[in-house]
Amino acid sequence: MPSSISFFNADVSYVLRSKNGIRLWLSDVIKKEGFRIGELSIILCSDEYLFKMNVQYLKHKSYTDIITFDQSESKGEVSGELYLSIDRIKDNAKTLNINLIDELHRVIVHGTLHLCGYGDKDPKSKLKMTRKENFYLLKR
Repeated sequence: MPSSISFFNADVSYVLRSKNGIRLWLSDVIKKEGFRIGELSIILCSDEYLFKMNVQYLKHKSYTDIITFDQSESKGEVSGELYLSIDRIKDNAKTLNINLIDELHRVIVHGTLHLCGYGDKDPKSKLKMTRKENFYLLKR
């Protein structure tokens, strides 16, 4: 089992359960997408923490549920950092009337798919991304 998927908390105390299950699931996603896993860090943080990162690194003055940084050093490898706002994920789950864990998993796989090369900036690529998310969410 790959142990190169690590979990951290930046400024929140949210306890993420089933870390080993998430590691196995994401490892399978990455493998099925034709990549090998390098180093993947999943960092849980607050809205304010992620907002500051969004302004500093992406020049976006808006709240978001995830920011993904690709740190892959070689072709065919997935390495990076996924920063997730647990505040935004909780709000989204409430707004969408879905389970918090389901929304958290959706955001995690969304960031992982970004690292696998999927985009979401236009309607066609966004639809493809959503279909992939839904496919892998059924596999967890």
